[in-house]
Amino acid sequence: MSLEAFTHSEPLTLGVELELQLVNTHDYDLAPYAEDMLRLMHKVPLPGSVVPEMTNSMIEISTGICHSASEVLGQLSPIRDALVKSADKLNIAVVGGGTHPFQQWHERRIYDKPRFQELSQLYGYLSKQFTIFGQHVHIGCPDADAALLMLHRMSRYIPHFIALSASSPYVQGQDTAFDSARLNSVFAFPLSGRAPFALTWDDFTAYFNKMARTGVVKSMKDFYWDIRPKPEFGTIEIRVFDTPLTIERAAALAGFVQSLGAWFLAEQPFMPQEDDYLVYTYNRFQACRFGMDAVYVDPATGSHMPLRDHIRMTMDQIAGHAAQQGASNALHMLCNEAEAGQNDARWLRERQREEQLLAEVSRRAALRFRG
Repeated sequence: MSLEAFTHSEPLTLGVELELQLVNTHDYDLAPYAEDMLRLMHKVPLPGSVVPEMTNSMIEISTGICHSASEVLGQLSPIRDALVKSADKLNIAVVGGGTHPFQQWHERRIYDKPRFQELSQLYGYLSKQFTIFGQHVHIGCPDADAALLMLHRMSRYIPHFIALSASSPYVQGQDTAFDSARLNSVFAFPLSGRAPFALTWDDFTAYFNKMARTGVVKSMKDFYWDIRPKPEFGTIEIRVFDTPLTIERAAALAGFVQSLGAWFLAEQPFMPQEDDYLVYTYNRFQACRFGMDAVYVDPATGSHMPLRDHIRMTMDQIAGHAAQQGASNALHMLCNEAEAGQNDARWLRERQREEQLLAEVSRRAALRFRG
């Protein structure tokens, strides 16, 4: 139960995981086809991996180690194509988005894997409600102390990540009025929220050991923090993104993370403070609820501004580093959409206004995922 040593990794390398929906093509409700999909996918040689998730209407894909957003897209593309081909054989579809718009959580079945069964025993109905779909981005860090510094610097940009990826406005057939309702399900778990403010690996290890002694945690996997260190990979893992509707957007979001990381390492633009977290929960709520129309409270100055203005300001600040990482196009796309107030949540609402039928919205989203 001791915390493992922080593995060496190449700074600023990326890894991306996407949790995806499996739906039938009759009424576009979730379909329990994870096992059949895994059987078909394991026959195809691909980068990264394809694994089951908590319930049997979900699947998780991940890249290997990537050096740029374009490499992320280069790995996600063949995985996406193989998923679509396998789904077509089974007469189902694969869809992005942070929540399925009208599934009923009580109909879900936990995937038959010991860890998932254990979590189901512990968390009861919360584990079925965890049929939600997120994107996780790993970024390589030079060493353990640098990882904690990177983690607490990235925390200032959690609202940006949420608003840019938000794709979960509907839950159980209702418009929640949130752009990202998915994160409300995550917050129900006792070890969610933010990581403790520790800037050295020694301090973080002391915290972990105290938690382990209480018997509450056994490993880093037991923490559902918005950002957590992953010592076995030598990375930090950012976990607040809704799964986007397209792999192109998923890759662009990874490019944004990498550009921020490059700025932090090259310029050390600010030192994180415990007081940064005074406005953390408020900023996160604003981004979940209002998306691109959120208000952002600057942790350093306390000034209030539209989040989309702060996104543009941040992207201007890191433009040089984005160019060096080959992420200029990714940032350009995200910035233009932010200025237009556009994200996947808005796209889903626009389709529902046109169609007046959430099953049709899911069908259109499945077509978007195909590319």
